[in-house]
Amino acid sequence: MRIGVLALQGAFAEHVVRLRALGHDAVEIRSARDLAGAEGLVLPGGESTAQARLLSDTLAAALDALWRDGAPILATCAGAILAARRGWLDADLARNAYGPQLHSAEAIAGDGTPLVLIRAPRFTRLGAEVEVLARLGDDPVLVRQRRLVAATFHPELTDDPRVHALAFG
Repeated sequence: MRIGVLALQGAFAEHVVRLRALGHDAVEIRSARDLAGAEGLVLPGGESTAQARLLSDTLAAALDALWRDGAPILATCAGAILAARRGWLDADLARNAYGPQLHSAEAIAGDGTPLVLIRAPRFTRLGAEVEVLARLGDDPVLVRQRRLVAATFHPELTDDPRVHALAFG
């Protein structure tokens, strides 16, 4: 599967490496033209405000079209915030909910998923169609709504390929 990884800012390179290791054709996306032929999309972690500012109108329209066409999407950390802001994910998130970068941490979700939390957001509201797939304590950290999987952590920074396989398997 050809999967575009939004490469405007943030942890996109690690997603490309993970997707290629899983046998996908992963390509970095910086313009609408780069998205041609993509069958899936990753919105990586990074800084959500910076990513939104760097997103051109034509690229945003192309990403929206890919989402409307039902392509599978993985949105991690800041990418989950971007997905919610674009209306793709019926959820609200609080930025930097676990503290500043100095409070970055590793943890294990209740289902055994390894978590890397770097200035991680927290889901504060989930719509009725959003399914919780993993929690850290009481907090949802991995959710799915139709073909969109959203994580408040960085699965690309672990050795566990399950989140990427879930999104694009």
